[in-house]
Amino acid sequence: MRIKFEEQLANLNSSLIEMGAMVEQAIADAIKALIEQDVELAQKIFDSDDELDNKEKELESLCLKLLLQQQPVARDLRLVSSVLKMITDLERIGDHAQDISELTILLAGKPYIKKLEHIPQMAEVTTKMVTKSIESFVKKDLGLAREVIASDDTVDDLYDMVKKDLIELIKENPENGNQAIDLVMIAKYFERIGDHATNIAEWVDFSLTGTHKAIRIM
Repeated sequence: MRIKFEEQLANLNSSLIEMGAMVEQAIADAIKALIEQDVELAQKIFDSDDELDNKEKELESLCLKLLLQQQPVARDLRLVSSVLKMITDLERIGDHAQDISELTILLAGKPYIKKLEHIPQMAEVTTKMVTKSIESFVKKDLGLAREVIASDDTVDDLYDMVKKDLIELIKENPENGNQAIDLVMIAKYFERIGDHATNIAEWVDFSLTGTHKAIRIM
């Protein structure tokens, strides 16, 4: 029975890594499309939601099979329960990549009112957070999970910089307002991606320690 559980768990890990890679690529393509004002690439991301949704359903099915067939308890139950939460966050990260792409399409055709600096930095940090959060689960690395959680402050700081810079541009010229608001929204989506990566890391912490947001259970 235990051997079968380990085989199913290995399959779950592989599928989770695949979903993580899909999300990482979506973030990379979203920021590339934004910087280069590549409408075709942005549209491709916007149209790719079904693939990620199907992967989410596949992972949900694997988790439910584990719960029903193996009836895990204690740490094993925490682990499978955590994956169910993590895939929801991964799916939402994919949704935010789509949101960014939608705004990229709306912004196309006009030069940016400011050179994009902090938003690409946000994309780089959040992508690393997603990668590390999945890696921490597969490797059962609590230290790596907590690195991800700590990185969320960096994303928040960058988001504050974006808002400050764009508010100043609106003050200088109110005509900058519409584009500035769209760019702030894009930064907000990256900030939310960081939040979801942090959520994943917190579920890794829970799967390993039984503690989530100061509540010890299971």
